[in-house]
Amino acid sequence: MMDNNKLTDFELQEKEPSASETILVIDDSPTNLEVLHDTLVNAGYEVLVEMDGFSAIEQVKTNSPDLILLDIMMPKIDGYETCRRLKNDPRTRNVPIIFITALSETLDKVKGLKLGAVDYITKPFQQEEIIARIQVHLQLRKLNLELDSQKQLLEQRVQERTAELSEAFEELKRVQLQLVQSEKISSLGQLVAGVAHEVNNPIGFISTNLYHANQYVQDLINLIQLYQAQFPSPGDDIQEYIAVMDLGHVLQDLPKLLSSMKLGSERIRGIMQSLRSFSRADGVKKKPANIHEGIETTLMILQHRLKAQIHRPMIQVVKDYGDIPPVLCYPGLLNQVFMNLLANAIDALEESFLISNLSLENKLQLIKNENGEMIEPQILISTILEEENVVIYIADNGRGIAKSVQNQIFQAYFTTKPEGKGTGLGLSISYQIITEKHGGTLDCVSAPGEGTKFIIKIPLNG
Repeated sequence: MMDNNKLTDFELQEKEPSASETILVIDDSPTNLEVLHDTLVNAGYEVLVEMDGFSAIEQVKTNSPDLILLDIMMPKIDGYETCRRLKNDPRTRNVPIIFITALSETLDKVKGLKLGAVDYITKPFQQEEIIARIQVHLQLRKLNLELDSQKQLLEQRVQERTAELSEAFEELKRVQLQLVQSEKISSLGQLVAGVAHEVNNPIGFISTNLYHANQYVQDLINLIQLYQAQFPSPGDDIQEYIAVMDLGHVLQDLPKLLSSMKLGSERIRGIMQSLRSFSRADGVKKKPANIHEGIETTLMILQHRLKAQIHRPMIQVVKDYGDIPPVLCYPGLLNQVFMNLLANAIDALEESFLISNLSLENKLQLIKNENGEMIEPQILISTILEEENVVIYIADNGRGIAKSVQNQIFQAYFTTKPEGKGTGLGLSISYQIITEKHGGTLDCVSAPGEGTKFIIKIPLNG
């Protein structure tokens, strides 16, 4: 028999919860449901009732209660099976369940607790005991929910802090890259300036002396021609020597030789000037610069890599320059970008047109397109003015870049080159220079078998 004693008003007021909480009562006895319903309502709870396990499970899915009072002996499915199903469902597993039953054996209690119940009340029960136990477990549930909330908040803060640290680490890497590159360029500039100074002195000496040597040689040639006119028969010994030395050839070739030497000295002087221009340190402010000169300087430095090699044919450079006014920029930094992109294009073409280790049949296949036409490694450089932006295209007809890695190519230390051949910094540094230093964009368009195109876009006026 159940004890149907009513709680006093004082006891109800003392035990009333601070907020209305919902309790689901599952029992196949109408009498028990009525008593429990009245008791819980008087204690200030909202009450839901069900008379079998199937209905209760559906009720919990649609209206999740704060606690469940569950009878064990029920038709269809008993309380144990109902508890097991509720605990196996992620949507309902966290709702605390208290068994209410006439079964008092220890094994029955242990079985219920192992299934996930939080408590066990034996019939006949005292209403005060039920209210007390319910309050304890609701308080524990509230504490668990608060704990979960704090845990989630802590996890969110950890994630936010981790993201901040990750961003700080990436920023540190970017700063390190900039420092390394700045130091490298500064050292290169100092080295080139020193070499240029040492080379310019003897080149200037040679160039100056070549001018005078050319005058002296011309005077000597004129003198010889006068002698030949005045003394057409100088004697057998002189005639024999003239024949041996091939005087006619010497008189024709010597001015050409001096002219070639002068051209060579000017070429060396131009190369040194280009190296100094390429490696010059930029100031704090941007300044107007001719980007075509920067591209040409970079191509001259890379000229030795464009020539035909044993393992591949010569790389053709096709230029299509637009009418571009001076661009407000950091010329030295832009030269670094041109160097990185052009060097990468050459590397890609060397891999694509590698023929030294191939059979003749494969070589022929490699240097013909799908129409059977002969092709050669090629780099296309073009520039256009697009509204207030300068757009620079640097494209190659190599193998292209796989889609799976295209979104990684601008990441620091990422490289598709063999170990020891690439650092993975060139494109990352180039991306920073274009986007951060010049407020522009650097994009890559590529597909396997269709080559690679890099698109630089920077504001014309900074």
